[in-house]
Amino acid sequence: MRFLALLLALAASLAAAADGELRPSARLLLADPEAWRNGRCVIYRESNPGVADAVFHVRGRIVAADVHTRRLAPCPQVSAREVENFTREEFNRLLLAYPCVSSDNYARDVQSGMVRLRVDQWETPHARRAASGGRLYRGMFIDTKLEQGMEIELEADLLGACQE
Repeated sequence: MRFLALLLALAASLAAAADGELRPSARLLLADPEAWRNGRCVIYRESNPGVADAVFHVRGRIVAADVHTRRLAPCPQVSAREVENFTREEFNRLLLAYPCVSSDNYARDVQSGMVRLRVDQWETPHARRAASGGRLYRGMFIDTKLEQGMEIELEADLLGACQE
């Protein structure tokens, strides 16, 4: 009987490996699916050191949550060496490609826990020095203008529960 249990565990791990490694966001979704039910209030927060040390956010309600397999591709090349020197466009290209790898040698499939939420509130930085500091900037989520009721998608490990 122990052999059968061991064989089943091995088969399950091989099946998971075939689908790609689990990112922390996928582990969160799989560990507690009830915590990611539709309608639950979630918040994405990011701080922007140097911009009055404020915390900016997008808050909304879960519309969908699922684990997706995607191929990690090489990160886009940008002209600046330091992230602080990226233009907003360069920074957005990197955000949209994330997670990514340094070269084709490291390309692989991974499973990410993605949460789609309907936006109901936000606060974004406006200072120029915040342009390459996060997903939120001047009323935008990456490269999309934030609007009441729009839907955005983030990895589960970037979100926290919020007050109802």
